[in-house]
Amino acid sequence: MTTQQSIAEVKRGDLKKAARLLRSKEVRVNCLDENGMTPLMHAAYKGQADVCKLLLHHGADVNCNEHEYGYTALMFASLSGNAEITCMMLDAGAETDPVNSVGRTAAQMAAFVGQHDCVTVINNFFSKTKLEYYTKPQGLEKEPMLPPKLAGPLYKIIMTTNLNPVKMVMMVKENPLLVDVVALEKCYRVLDLLCEQCVKQQDMNEVLAMKMHYISCVLQKCLAFLRERDDKLDTLLKSLLKGRDGDGFPEYQEKFIRDCIWKFPYCEATLLHQLIQNIAPDETVSETGSAPMAFSALTQALTGQMALMDAELCATCGERGADKKCSFCKMVVYCGQACQKLHWFTHKKVCKALQQQKDFINEECPRVREIPANANGYDDIEGTCSSLLGLCLGFAELEHSHSFSQNYCEPSNAVAVAMPGCQDRGRDDHPRDIRPHNLH
Repeated sequence: MTTQQSIAEVKRGDLKKAARLLRSKEVRVNCLDENGMTPLMHAAYKGQADVCKLLLHHGADVNCNEHEYGYTALMFASLSGNAEITCMMLDAGAETDPVNSVGRTAAQMAAFVGQHDCVTVINNFFSKTKLEYYTKPQGLEKEPMLPPKLAGPLYKIIMTTNLNPVKMVMMVKENPLLVDVVALEKCYRVLDLLCEQCVKQQDMNEVLAMKMHYISCVLQKCLAFLRERDDKLDTLLKSLLKGRDGDGFPEYQEKFIRDCIWKFPYCEATLLHQLIQNIAPDETVSETGSAPMAFSALTQALTGQMALMDAELCATCGERGADKKCSFCKMVVYCGQACQKLHWFTHKKVCKALQQQKDFINEECPRVREIPANANGYDDIEGTCSSLLGLCLGFAELEHSHSFSQNYCEPSNAVAVAMPGCQDRGRDDHPRDIRPHNLH
C-alpha cells in the first residue's frame, strides 16, 4: 500500500482500518504526503481524537516539522478548535515555541482564527509528570513532599483556566482530601517550589510561575480560614462574594487578587510589572474598582483571553457560558442554581437598583442603528477596514460552525488561505474584499 493510500485511510477516520494499517510493516507512522503532512497532522486537523491516540501509541512524532509551511501537529490541532486533541498533543511532548513560515506559534495561529479555548489550553499547559515528581521521596527524604492521593485534586486545580478565587475555593471545598490543614499546607509548599522552578529554569516561564504563585495564595487563604473557623470554607466564600453597598462591587475579592499579584516574589519579572501597570494605570485612582479589575487583568495575562471575550461569566464562580439570569433584574447571570443561591445574600441588596437601571436604559437610550448591507450582503463599513481585519471578519463568519476545520476540509487549503492574509497584512495594494465564498 502506498503512502498516499495509507494517509487517505487515516483521514477517513476509520479507527479499525487505521489500526490494521499501522500493524503492517509496509506503513510508516510518520510517512509524509505531498505537502509534508503526517497522518497525525491530518487526524489532528480533522478532530479525530481516537485516531490521534492510536497514532501516538504507535510512536507518531508529535514534533515532526517537515510541512512545507512549517506547520506542526499542535498547530493543526489548535486550528481545528479541538481542545481535547490540543491537550493530547501537549501531553505527548509537543513543543509550543516552533513558528511556521510566517513566524506564528501554535497559540498565535489559534488566536488568529478565533480558537480561544485552544489558546488557553496551550498557554496554561503543565505536565502532570512534573507534579508527580513530588509524590516520590527524593534523596534522603523518608516521605514524599506531596502524598500521591493529593496529586490528582491538585493537578485539577492547576489545569483550570478559571482563575476566579471563588471557583478555586469551591474546587477545594468539593474535595474532602483537600479540606484539611495538613493537606493544604503540603499542596501550597509544592506550588511554591514549582513557581521557583518556572522562574529559574533555562526557558523562564513567567506565566506558569505567576499561576503557581496565585494558586498557592488561594490555598494559603483556605488554610488560614480553616484554622480560624470550622465552617468548611463557607465564610471565605461569602467574604469573596460580598459586594460593596451601592453597587455590589466585590471589594474583598479585588483586594485579595491584587495582594496576590503584589506578593509575587520575583520582582524582576516582566509579567509582574505589566500586571501592576494594568491594575493601577493612574496614580490618582484612589477607590478600588475605578481601575481595571484585577481578575480581568490576571485572566488576560495568564490565559491570553479577555475575561468577557467569548461569553458571559457567572457572577459567583466566573465560569464562562453562564446563561441563567436573575429572574428579577435580568442583569446578572449564573451557571446554575447553586451559584445563584450562594450569591443571593449580597445580590439582593442591589437587585432592585439594577432592575431600575435596566428599565431606564430601555426607555431612554436610543437603539444602535444597524448599518445597511451592500449588494453583496456585507456591511459598508467593511470597506474602510484594513486587509487583516477583512480576513478576520471572514474567519469570524466561518466560526458559526465553531470549527475552522469544518469550513476547510483539507488542511492545505486552510494554510493557503491564512498565508496571504498573514503575509500581506497592512499592504495598501492588498485586496480588501476577502470573502468566505472566494477563499476556497
